[in-house]
Amino acid sequence: MHKHMLKLARFMAAAGGLVLTLLILLTCLSISGRLLNGFFHGDLMGSVAPDFAEWMIAIGVGPINGDFELVEAGVAFAIFAFLPLCQITSGHASVDILVDNFPKRVNRFLRMVTEIVFAAVLVLIAWRLAAGLVSKLYNGETSFLLQFPIWWAYAASLVAAVVAAIVGVYMGAVRTIEFLTGRILVWDGVETEQ
Repeated sequence: MHKHMLKLARFMAAAGGLVLTLLILLTCLSISGRLLNGFFHGDLMGSVAPDFAEWMIAIGVGPINGDFELVEAGVAFAIFAFLPLCQITSGHASVDILVDNFPKRVNRFLRMVTEIVFAAVLVLIAWRLAAGLVSKLYNGETSFLLQFPIWWAYAASLVAAVVAAIVGVYMGAVRTIEFLTGRILVWDGVETEQ
């Protein structure tokens, strides 16, 4: 089961990485276009090569219309897409100054409680995203510039959030079994033998 959950988490992280890469390219192209547009509208190009400057502006050299809308929607998906891998590999930030000195059983209890709380929060987020998706779907709200339906971004984020919730619940169950049995089921580098 763990192997399948890990594959699912890695797939989601790869999808999030792909989306982030595309958003970076989009942002770079938009910023470059904005700079070139300003350059072609400037006094230097107006005096040195006005016909070329007008031609470049006419073919559409400039910022990408609605880039911030696409970045907003894409980053929301990417954040949720990275959560499952972070959850299953214990990649969340933690401060272990005090707990390192606790007995093994106390540390396992704390890990179990933390995983259960994470799972509950991820389920809550997925549930509220689903409610937001239904709301946006029925009210027909669209983005300002590109006029794409807002529910598309909610739907993409919901898929990633549901996967995060599933992985979170799985890890909560794993840590609960580990606490109850005293055996380590998933080695992640955080568990220590004391």
